[in-house]
Amino acid sequence: MIKMKNNIIAFAAILFLSIGVNAQIDRSKQPEAGPAPKINIEEPESFTLDNGLKVMVVENHKLPRVSMSLRLDNPPIFEDKKAGVSSLTGQLLGTGTQKISKDDFNERIDYLGARLNFNPSGANANTLSKYFPEVLKLMADGAINPKFTEEEFIKVRDREIAGLKSNEKNVAYNASRVRSALAYGKNHPYGEFATEASVGSLTLADVKSFYKTYFIPKNAYLVIVGDVKYDEVKKLVKENFSGWKKSTIPAYTLPKVTNLDRTEIQFIDMPNAVQSEIALVNTINLKQKDQDYIPVLVANKILGGGGEARLFLNLREDKGYTYGAYSRTGNDKYGPATFVASASVRNAVTDSAVVAFLDEVHRIRNEKVTDKELANAKAKYTGDFVLSLEQPATIARLALDVETEDLDKDFYENYLKNINAVTAEDVQRVANKYFLADNSRIVIVGKGSEVVENLEKINYNGKKIPVVYFDKEGNKIAKPEFNKAVDPTVNAETIFKNYLKAIGGKDAVAKVQSILMQAQAEIQGQKLDLEVKSTSTGKTMQVVSMGGNAVSKQVFNGKTGFAVMQGQKIALNEEQIEAAKADAIQFPEMNASEAKVMGIEAIDGKDAYVVALNKETTAYYDLESGLKVKSVKTVSQGGQTMEVPTGYSNYQEVAGVKFPFTISQSFGPQSFEFNVTAIKVNEGVNESDFEE
Repeated sequence: MIKMKNNIIAFAAILFLSIGVNAQIDRSKQPEAGPAPKINIEEPESFTLDNGLKVMVVENHKLPRVSMSLRLDNPPIFEDKKAGVSSLTGQLLGTGTQKISKDDFNERIDYLGARLNFNPSGANANTLSKYFPEVLKLMADGAINPKFTEEEFIKVRDREIAGLKSNEKNVAYNASRVRSALAYGKNHPYGEFATEASVGSLTLADVKSFYKTYFIPKNAYLVIVGDVKYDEVKKLVKENFSGWKKSTIPAYTLPKVTNLDRTEIQFIDMPNAVQSEIALVNTINLKQKDQDYIPVLVANKILGGGGEARLFLNLREDKGYTYGAYSRTGNDKYGPATFVASASVRNAVTDSAVVAFLDEVHRIRNEKVTDKELANAKAKYTGDFVLSLEQPATIARLALDVETEDLDKDFYENYLKNINAVTAEDVQRVANKYFLADNSRIVIVGKGSEVVENLEKINYNGKKIPVVYFDKEGNKIAKPEFNKAVDPTVNAETIFKNYLKAIGGKDAVAKVQSILMQAQAEIQGQKLDLEVKSTSTGKTMQVVSMGGNAVSKQVFNGKTGFAVMQGQKIALNEEQIEAAKADAIQFPEMNASEAKVMGIEAIDGKDAYVVALNKETTAYYDLESGLKVKSVKTVSQGGQTMEVPTGYSNYQEVAGVKFPFTISQSFGPQSFEFNVTAIKVNEGVNESDFEE
């Protein structure tokens, strides 16, 4: 039963044109770039209501559809002790108005076949043109006349807290959060983050106050694109939005943000990490209207803007450290943005990956990019941009950019021409200005016991890179104690003996002949059902279902087995059979002959013995309770080796034996938690369950 994790792993692991020419071509020379395509973007007609709402209309009668975007272009808002209030406010918008209930509101939108979503910064809608007047009215009603009820508030707050709890062990989530906190500071709107405590302390009054203060028309824009008439839009907008009360946002001065004087590694220890999240970060002052903006886009495209970029080719294609390595540059009219180069890498290559990142950032700063790289980056931007213009939402976004970013009216008409004009010298110049290889925070979130020793040895260009330690909240701390020594009298046998005693005793465990377990997880709003059957003789069967339909099935009868995916039945190969034999052992702790104690590590703040069960699987046993709290299995997929952790908690007794009723698992960036709904011992399992 405990080994059902490996079956889940199996599920998670499974879950230009060339034209011939006859002319002679000198292929030793890079072809000269042709002229940039002529871009014609319709300029919107606009008007402004007395309350300050700015409205832009682009008529496009090709299809009978209308796209609407309401956006509040407010300066950054510091929520401080009420961090999370903006998120709750956005979630409560659209849950009913002063005129219509939540259910009636949603039913009407569904009936019209429209899409209408609200967020803390506005709303978006898409509808057939014949329903445009009514959908616009519903958008206005939801935005201007929300009915915030205590009942809906509690639902949203509890859901937000549950989300925060579920992400406590999510390494990628914590890495992103602490990265911003370190780059900007937690006293900056871009560096603060919501916590269970801050969200739990919020009240409905806080939401109402935030909405009243910040959801105002002064900095609001409404962009309407599609099969509409300007005069009709103007009339309807005045009818529905003129009642939005005029107000002013409180003044706020952003804190000063600075980069480091030297490059340093800022390490956050998460013992459950099976990969290291690495990010080279520095803040930059870059606005979209700046002359450097377009050269920076091209420079970033070459460095880390996709699968053809240098970081990807180096760290994945050449070295195989990661599934993908990328970089991105932000821009912000209000204050600093960030340059970030990042990847998730295997623990064993964390230090090597840091060096590879630094090599590539230094290279683009010190050497001119090749003509081929420059041409490819420009071609990619051209193709993506032209293709995006087919979407009405793009037209709305470009119109907003011109208005909110103070761009020249012909900014996007000249966009591709300006991309085409970028030179290798431009790329090197902006790389030196914005990609600060010598003043970078190398933020790493990972398993300190496995990676810190080598990180502290990194010597780059004759300089040792210091390692500074922080907690998950972004607070500087002393170096944690890694790899604690184990009492020499403790061995695998004693650890297993304590574990078996903790779950009910060896005699009770020996009576377990079969186990039926049913569990459920939620993945992206969908319920995932899992049923696992196993026997003490080494037979297992698992079925994963979604919406009542089987997604996958795997059966092992002790000697052979098969898997069924998407209707295809595939026999297990020799390697899979050997793995299945190991996975089929219900309680590997009954035999300590192959196990080896590796040390002591902290799991969720409590020390646990680390025991290698075999070459693929390591288990962790709480020193105090004796219970197994985690296991890590090494798996291979697509030529890559990675570790998959599974957490065990909420032990409950069934037939004299305690089983974990909460089983959490991460596979790459995916994390999910199975809640056991039923466990049956010595019933519900038949030999026919393992037949082919």
